[in-house]
Amino acid sequence: MILKNTKYNFLIQQNKDRIYSYAFYMLKNKPDAEDVTQEVLIRIWKNLGNFKMSSGKAWIIKTTHNICIDYLRKRSIMNNKEMSFDSMNDDNNFANQSVGSIVYNFPDVLAAESIKKAIRKLPEKLRSVFVLYEIEGLKYKEISQALNVPINSVKVYLLRARKELQKQLKELNLEQVA
Repeated sequence: MILKNTKYNFLIQQNKDRIYSYAFYMLKNKPDAEDVTQEVLIRIWKNLGNFKMSSGKAWIIKTTHNICIDYLRKRSIMNNKEMSFDSMNDDNNFANQSVGSIVYNFPDVLAAESIKKAIRKLPEKLRSVFVLYEIEGLKYKEISQALNVPINSVKVYLLRARKELQKQLKELNLEQVA
């Protein structure tokens, strides 16, 4: 039991922020992202005996992704309309931390906000791959495993996401930052 707790605590320390960040990008809602994070942590605990550290990051992201998709489906059914990805709680601490590698390289806060909006406007598949690669730092293989798509599809989605972001930022005269 002590070994299980130690392994669990290690996994939580290594992945809790990543889980929350990804859930927040997918759901655009702090309470839902927190709920998904809790649910993923519970699933990690339940599956700890079968958990392989070598593929752990991919399994955690895949589990997070699947739970987020379930939340989006439930939300869409409950609202009886399509999900809008345009709202984001800007005072959320996550938004200021996780996008740091992209956003804080720009002195202009307006440019940073424009970049975040452009990322939120990406279609779900493109946004997922972009966030996992550019913000979370996962490798093509890990993204492929997490989203259950071929590696070449990951590369294509990433290329399309970058092109779409460049297009959106060009319209805002921010193409030099993309």
